[in-house]
Amino acid sequence: MGGKRLVIVDYGMGNLRSVQKAFERQGHPAEVTSNPGVVASATHLVLPGVGAFQDAIANLRASGLAEPVLEHLRADRPFLGICLGLQLLFERGHEDGVHEGLGFIPGEVVRFPEREDLIVPHMGWNTVSHGPAAGPGALMHAVKPGEYFYFVHSYFARPTDPSVVALTCDYGGQFTAAISRGNCHATQFHPEKSQAAGAALLNAFANL
Repeated sequence: MGGKRLVIVDYGMGNLRSVQKAFERQGHPAEVTSNPGVVASATHLVLPGVGAFQDAIANLRASGLAEPVLEHLRADRPFLGICLGLQLLFERGHEDGVHEGLGFIPGEVVRFPEREDLIVPHMGWNTVSHGPAAGPGALMHAVKPGEYFYFVHSYFARPTDPSVVALTCDYGGQFTAAISRGNCHATQFHPEKSQAAGAALLNAFANL
């Protein structure tokens, strides 16, 4: 396999074309596919997603895409999860019951607390801060603390190991805005909707 092959996984859950166009605006051709063989051949893999955790993991497994995604992660090839694509990396999601995720990152996905002062879903622009996994040389280190990114979600990931947290955000308390472990990276926010800051992050990922 020669050269870079940036592949966006199509499992029926997400704004795939906007992610594809965001990469292409940075000069990185990106394929959208539901073919497990193409997913297996990717050098750079992107798992986007919008919707319910239960439906998403069921679609991934039913379409034969879960295993090539996991093989890519285990091989430590560059991976980017976006929104639901971050949440699916975890062991469990607590949306409409308890559902098993891909289990690559220990931890769970939980709902924001029910509070009068907290509107759920968390939707709109918010700033991020560096976490332990955003040290010098790390992908998320290029994100400047205080930069704004666009969020739309009611659930957030709670990793068992806090050292994988790359970015945090404050919404009724600190929550995980991005994770990194090896070449596995994932954001709760939508970089494809986050203007210059998001474009810079997508470009940095594609250049890994």
